[in-house]
Amino acid sequence: MRTFIRQLSILSLALSLLGFAASAAHAQSPASASSAPASASSTQDPAQALVNLSKQLDTIKTTLSNKSASGAPVGDLRSQAGTVQQQADQWVTTLAPQMDSLQSRLTVLGPPPAAGAPPETAAVSQQRRQLERDKSKLDGEIKQAQLLSQDATKLTTEIAETRNQQFQTQLTLRADSPLSIHFWSDVVKSFPDDMAHLKRIGGRLADGISTAWQPDSRTPFLLCLIGAVLLIVPGRWLAERLTLVIARRFMPEGHFRRSALALIFTLTVTLSIGLAFWLVHQGLNWNDTLDDDLDALAQAIVRSAFFSAFVAGLGRALLSFHHPSWRLPNLLDRTAHALRWFPWLLGGAFLLLGVLEHLNSTAGTSLPAAVCTRALLALLISGLIGTALMRVKRIKRSHDHQHHQAKHPLWVGALAGLATLAVVIAWLAVFTGYIAFAFFISWQMLWIGMIVSSLYILTHLQHDLFETVLNPKGRSGQKLQSAFNISPSALEQSSTVLSALCRVLLLMVAVGTLLMPFGGGPNDLFSHIGNVFVGLKVGQLTIKPGAIFNALIVFVVGLMVVRIIKRWLSEQLLPKTKFDLGMQMSIVTLLNYVAVVIVFALALKTADVSLQSLTWIASALSVGIGFGLQAIVSNFISGLILLAEQPVKVGDWVSMSGVEGDVKRINVRATEIQLWDRSTMIVPNSQFITQNLRNVTHGNALGRVKITLPMPLGTDAAKMREIMLEALNDNNATLETPAPYVTLDDITSTAMSFSGVAYVRSPREASGIKSELLFDLLARLEKAQLPLSTPQSMIVRNLGPLGEDAPG
Repeated sequence: MRTFIRQLSILSLALSLLGFAASAAHAQSPASASSAPASASSTQDPAQALVNLSKQLDTIKTTLSNKSASGAPVGDLRSQAGTVQQQADQWVTTLAPQMDSLQSRLTVLGPPPAAGAPPETAAVSQQRRQLERDKSKLDGEIKQAQLLSQDATKLTTEIAETRNQQFQTQLTLRADSPLSIHFWSDVVKSFPDDMAHLKRIGGRLADGISTAWQPDSRTPFLLCLIGAVLLIVPGRWLAERLTLVIARRFMPEGHFRRSALALIFTLTVTLSIGLAFWLVHQGLNWNDTLDDDLDALAQAIVRSAFFSAFVAGLGRALLSFHHPSWRLPNLLDRTAHALRWFPWLLGGAFLLLGVLEHLNSTAGTSLPAAVCTRALLALLISGLIGTALMRVKRIKRSHDHQHHQAKHPLWVGALAGLATLAVVIAWLAVFTGYIAFAFFISWQMLWIGMIVSSLYILTHLQHDLFETVLNPKGRSGQKLQSAFNISPSALEQSSTVLSALCRVLLLMVAVGTLLMPFGGGPNDLFSHIGNVFVGLKVGQLTIKPGAIFNALIVFVVGLMVVRIIKRWLSEQLLPKTKFDLGMQMSIVTLLNYVAVVIVFALALKTADVSLQSLTWIASALSVGIGFGLQAIVSNFISGLILLAEQPVKVGDWVSMSGVEGDVKRINVRATEIQLWDRSTMIVPNSQFITQNLRNVTHGNALGRVKITLPMPLGTDAAKMREIMLEALNDNNATLETPAPYVTLDDITSTAMSFSGVAYVRSPREASGIKSELLFDLLARLEKAQLPLSTPQSMIVRNLGPLGEDAPG
């Protein structure tokens, strides 16, 4: 008995230390499985290998039908079917280049000679026939591998459905209540056989430990144990201190540092404990001392250890008991203090769950022992969660009584209410005999809590990351503004949009993970997460977040490239050409619209959106165009015509329908015209095409300045003409060609009208130069003592009723 107790204690210690090593083996197993066919392809006949895979698939189908009839669990069959699928896909990948090579050689030989053509040599004909036979054989092997892959995929789905059906059946089964004597009598009756099974496993494990203690394996075993202890105790502490130093030195202060530290601390706990378990497993199995069953048990327990460490790290990071300022959730210090041990307790419960479940499966313990184990685990997990909820409720009630009532988001209250209800239902289910149902609820509470906590940390992390990187006042934001000429508002909008998209993507991943079948392992978890990126089906609609995410990347990167090219054209290339400013802006605008359309089409293609699937949108648009979008389409086409033919360019001075001003911008729908008072008039593009338009500056038109001066009848006309010509010629803004001229326009009974005309470089300068010339002429006339003509005096008379002069 003492020997058994000693062995059992060794078993418990070893099982608690068997850590993350199997996750490394699990990570290597897909690679090895996938690489097996590739390596075998050089030494193994593909046809024989495919026949073996077909036999394996038939064996899995037979086993599935037998286990389905007997009600035995079918969890291992899914991984076997997945291995067959991977190997079949690998054979398809391996044989495809050989098919391409054969096709290339047949292409070089060309088709057989036609009737009447010179015959080809016998060697060439024989070579062509041999290549065609090889191609036909290879094509058959590729098709067979593809069919095997599809059959394995269907079988995997069938296994998952069968397992779910078995699980649903188990939930409805009712066992004896733990409050009844019959429940414990069955446990006592099966106890000797269960202990014998456990003793056999303990003996095998003791033999493995004894073998690891042999001289050839003792040194690595001790080094691995020492490394494991150093990782768990000082290693994690040093890693956290180093993380703090790096964060304070390189991370900007703010919310991003807080959320990043929460994630880093979670990974620190997970990896330190996981690597410690990995080292212990490496020390024990240094020379393959553990047999296959124990190694499989260790791998299963290691996966549970990984998740348990992750649960503990999540809770520790969220509570942040030692650093309240880093705490992400809005928790009171008293609440964090009261819950400081619960993450570790829940993580230990998670590990205990995995250890006992896989130990019962490997040892083949009796049904009463398995039921008793699940009942105790359900009570333990739900009890821990219920105790935590009661502590939080008590502290909250005390705080609300002393201070004003704190407000929490609706989802927090909903989760707390559901958790409380689940705890009550779990305990009632255990004591009424529905132990499978209680175990399922307890497991789901732990699983949902882990998913929600992970989603909470990742949501805060991505939001704080975008807010920090795209902050207009931050270092990175200022670099983006200077490099890509992005406005501060555009950076803020990009931060909000990207954060919302990532939040939706994370939520979809969380939902897909929560929908994972009960009892699934890491393979099922990563498979479901992969399925979320491959596509989620909602009814007949398939949502592909991975394709959508890739399309967004293509669209954003494409717009950045378009912006860079646009900036290069407008600032470097086009200014060196002979095009005027208006032509340059038109070219840049037109190319920008074309490039944006191309980028949008590429994004749609990346998102697997076919134009044929958008025919209903085109139909709706055609109806809309028929009823209310004629003007928009007309303006759009007119805008393209304006950019292409350029009857009006940016910078032109136009006049139409009472609107006169400078063209500042030509868009695809309307044109912006700046008026004399600096206001902007938005004119639809169709008016430039359908109405009369006066383009004052079109064709580099010159400005014309005309000045008319009335002079008295006695004025010396020659002298007046000379003074006006001198004033027109002396002004620096007037042109020599065409030369200014002065004419005598009219002679009346009271005055003589002299007109002077000069030309300037642009019509825009005419008004200002005319004012300068008038001031100059007035000064010259005053100096020459030539007064301007004044209007005659007006005589005001009072007329009578009949028009005669009224009496004075």
